[in-house]
Amino acid sequence: MEHVDVAVVGAGYAGLAAALELSAAGRSVVVLEAADRVGGRVWTREEDGVRIDHGGQWVGPAQTAFLRWADRFGCARFPTYDAGTHLELWPGSPPLPHTSGSHPAEHDSAAYDALVGRLDALAARVDPERPEACPDLAAWDSRTVEDWLLAATDSPDARRRMRLVVQGLWACEPRDLSLFHLLFYVAAGGGLGPLLGTRGGAQDSRLVDGADAPARAAAAALGDVVRLGTAVTRVEWSDDGVLLATDGGPVRARRAIVTATPPAQARIAFAPMLPVSRRRWLARSPMGDVAKVHVTYERPFWRERGLSGQVTTYDGSAVAYTFDNSPADEACGVIAAFVYADDYRTWSVQPAETRRKAVLDVLGVLGPEAGEPTGYLERLWSDDPWAEGAYAAVPSPGTWAEHAAGRREPVGPLHWAGTETAGIGNGYVDGAIRSGERAAAEVLAALG
Repeated sequence: MEHVDVAVVGAGYAGLAAALELSAAGRSVVVLEAADRVGGRVWTREEDGVRIDHGGQWVGPAQTAFLRWADRFGCARFPTYDAGTHLELWPGSPPLPHTSGSHPAEHDSAAYDALVGRLDALAARVDPERPEACPDLAAWDSRTVEDWLLAATDSPDARRRMRLVVQGLWACEPRDLSLFHLLFYVAAGGGLGPLLGTRGGAQDSRLVDGADAPARAAAAALGDVVRLGTAVTRVEWSDDGVLLATDGGPVRARRAIVTATPPAQARIAFAPMLPVSRRRWLARSPMGDVAKVHVTYERPFWRERGLSGQVTTYDGSAVAYTFDNSPADEACGVIAAFVYADDYRTWSVQPAETRRKAVLDVLGVLGPEAGEPTGYLERLWSDDPWAEGAYAAVPSPGTWAEHAAGRREPVGPLHWAGTETAGIGNGYVDGAIRSGERAAAEVLAALG
């Protein structure tokens, strides 16, 4: 049996951040990862000589923890391609052009901007590091975003615009999201504008060697304490410590930090049972439904037409957003397309060729070359055996008000990390790193 001071469950950014802090403090640690790679919901693969980010990929100037890691491990960045004309697709009209940071005047964009302003003002009343202290928590958490939208505006187009925002940030529908969780998340990200923005916003930059490059570098620095293909199936805990049953044999630790997604944690047998607040928080925090599709071309032909590659659809297409995801050296052209929530559930069960056609039909607005890709790659995150969705878990309405104590409060020798437990940066790699460092600090304080 292996004996360590701390066992970390999960080798995503949260687990790696915790392990680095604990190792630097001189504590013995082991990182147990069920998958055959590090990075968690950030996953970069080389496809035909091009590094493709199938999971999380962007970093913005406000995400200082992620930027610190990129600099620490020498991971170069480059700006997301944002030049040229963006396009909006609405039923019954030609594509509507606009540029970054603006909307076409059509389809009640002014009413939508008013909604954004109202949400930002409400979010300013939530402290992302102490959300449970918000005096309006119970009232806001009992109300869905869909209910709020119906009361806030008479404009169907403004509501349609906001629905796409909800899909894009939480990969769910407005009926699935409480007003409080939206406001908390917006506060944690510094406002809706920064969360949605490209230049200067959350989509500002990408990493040349892929978004998991810092994670791979961190794992290399930790060495053989990172164990891949080692799923944790059972955790026995008491005041004396933790005993973890894994695919690679038992591990005994004085403390444990669990960083897995809520669905993955729910598959671990804890003995004794976790407190009801923790169990309810996990059970009522489903992941978002999203597919990330990459379509590759010999060159980024849309740039030759003055197009950015960014398309937003309001016309009933399965694809919600597209981005130019070409490599820094422009060796080829790559478009990333996203399918979310209700659209995902309809699209994902179609035959592969039907799914492919639905994506290419949207990309046709970029030019006739869109129909002749050199490659087509799908990542259906809801089918990932350990993530079971992306980008992050979304507590169902009422969960914050009823079970907030179960979000990240330690239970005996058990500590919780992962981007869902973060304040600032919640839902992002930045929040995952912060959560791992916070959990490590809790453990070091407990160990004395």
